[in-house]
Formats: sequence, C-alpha cells, structure tokens
Amino acid sequence: MIGLATSLVKLWQRIPKTVLFAVAVLVQCALLVLMVADRMQILRGGTEITLQTQPVDPRDLLRGDYVVLSYDISQVPAGALAGKPADARHPDVFVKLAPNANGLYEAISVHAEPVAVTAPQVLIRGRVGSYGGSCGEDRRRFCDKLPIKYGLESYFVPEGEGKKLEDARNQQKLRIVAAVLPSGRTAIKRLLLDGEPVYEEPLY
Repeated sequence: MIGLATSLVKLWQRIPKTVLFAVAVLVQCALLVLMVADRMQILRGGTEITLQTQPVDPRDLLRGDYVVLSYDISQVPAGALAGKPADARHPDVFVKLAPNANGLYEAISVHAEPVAVTAPQVLIRGRVGSYGGSCGEDRRRFCDKLPIKYGLESYFVPEGEGKKLEDARNQQKLRIVAAVLPSGRTAIKRLLLDGEPVYEEPLY
C-alpha cells in the first residue's frame, strides 16, 4: 500500500506544472458552467411564485450593491414539528406555500421531509436559521416558530440603486417573483416595485 502511494506521488511530481494549471482552470470553468446551468434550469423550469417582502432592521445596512430581503415566510409556525427532534441544529425543512386572495404565496405548513402538493401549491426548501430555530437542552429540537432562509435573502443591484429598493422594501412596496422547482430549490426571477417589474434576472 505504501509502495502504491509512493508511486502515485512520483507520477504526480512528473506531470508538468503547465498541465496541472490547465487542468485546474478547466475544472473551475466546468464548475462555473454547472452553476450557471443549474440556475438557468431553476429560472426556466420553475413554477413562479410572488412573495411579499418585509421591513428589515435598519442596522442591516446595504452591504456592497445588494439588498437584504426578508419575507412573510421567513418566520413560520413549526406546527406539528414543534418540540420534535431535528437531525441538526440548523436542519433543512420543506415549507408548503399556497397563494392567498391577492396572489401572494403564504406558508401553510412546514415539514422535515418533502410532502405532496397540488397546484397551485408549491413546496419550497429552506434551512432553519441561526437564531431561535433550535430548542431543547441539546439544541436539536424544533422551536414553536422557525426562522427559515431559502437562499432568497439578498439581491444584487446596480450601483446606487440599493437605497431606493431598501426604502420600497421597508414600505412593503417591494415584492419578488421566485422560480421553484419540484425539488424545492428556488431562485429570484424578478423584482416588482408597486407591482411593476424593475429588475429581471437573466437566464445566464
């Protein structure tokens, strides 16, 4: 076994550094292409849902050129999960959403595993947040209310545009349209200001 490891090390050392560099560049390019393709799949094939944003603590300032976003579904009652053991301190959960009379999607239940939904319902995947989501002595039980992050909590904007969107968010005039795949993965597709599209996410 040691001899095999030694042979592999010697073989590695004989490979020209230019070849290793080229392989590293190709691997990085391949990963970037996969990330773009994955996001394009969500945006193109996902079910569109509209979410209402909520005001954010003013201490959460615009960081760089992106806006911090919070939603009605960012804090949901645990329901049947309350007090039950979780598989981690910040477990993944699946939130069932359905549109209300205004067409905005709201949380109707939360689950530790995927559950069946019927249109226009969707199932969105999230992760219980760092504060207030884990209870019990071992911090491995679901609290009565769960702070959940969905990967929709920030949006990059052109330089100088953030303040306008932050003001609109805090006045509850900002909504987002997200695309959701059957697996629960999601991505922001566009921003709506007073109901009108202001930013559209390109497919690639």
